[in-house]
Amino acid sequence: MFARMQEVLPGVFHWTARHPRIRIEVSSYWLEDPGVLIDPLVPPEQGLEWFAARTAAPAAILLSNRHHYRGSDRFVERYGCTVHCNRAGLHEFSGGRRVEGFDVGDQLPGGAVAREMGAICPDDTALQLTSSRAVVLADGVVRGGAHGQSGRLGFVPDSLMDDPPATKRGLLASCARLLAESDFVHLLLAHGGPVIVDGRDQLQELVDSGGRTAFEM
Repeated sequence: MFARMQEVLPGVFHWTARHPRIRIEVSSYWLEDPGVLIDPLVPPEQGLEWFAARTAAPAAILLSNRHHYRGSDRFVERYGCTVHCNRAGLHEFSGGRRVEGFDVGDQLPGGAVAREMGAICPDDTALQLTSSRAVVLADGVVRGGAHGQSGRLGFVPDSLMDDPPATKRGLLASCARLLAESDFVHLLLAHGGPVIVDGRDQLQELVDSGGRTAFEM
C-alpha cells in the first residue's frame, strides 16, 4: 500500500514507493522551494511530470547513504539534477553515474547540513534541514508498525549488520551526538514514515532505552 504524496511540513513532501530490488516500501522526500529531492523513487501516482509543475523543478538530489540512489537516474535524465552523496560512499557509483561527494559538516543544496551517523556503514549520513527543524535519517534508525508508517523507532535486523553489538553501540552514540549537537523537532526516515512533532522525543527515548528489538524489513 503506497503512501500518497503528502505535505508533512511546510514545503516538505513525503511519499512511499516499492523498492524494485529489496521489494519493500521506502520513503522519499521533496523540498519544494529549493527543488531538492532526498532518496527518491518516482512517486507511483504522480510520476515524473508532477515535479515539472512545482514552484521549482528538481535541481539536486541528496542521498542519505550510497544505497539510496534508487530512482535518481530517472530524475537526472528528465531534469538534469546533480546528485550528492557522502564521499565515503562514492565507490558505489560507476557506469556513467555522476555523483558529487560531500563531507560531514558541509552545507548542501537546499540548505541541508551533513551530520555524522556512520556505524551501520561509513557513508550513512543524517541530513539536517535547518529551516524545517527536521533531520533525515538513512538506515541507522527505522520505524516499525504497519508498512513502517507508525510505531516506535528501532534498528534494522541483526542480519543486516556486520557486527550487531558494536553497530548498535555506534548507532546509539551517533544518535546521542545528533541530539546534543543539532536543533530539530521532526524526523524524516528513509525506512518508515516521518515522525512529526515528537521526532526528537522519540529518538531520545530510543537512546535512553539502549535500543529496541530490531524490525523486520
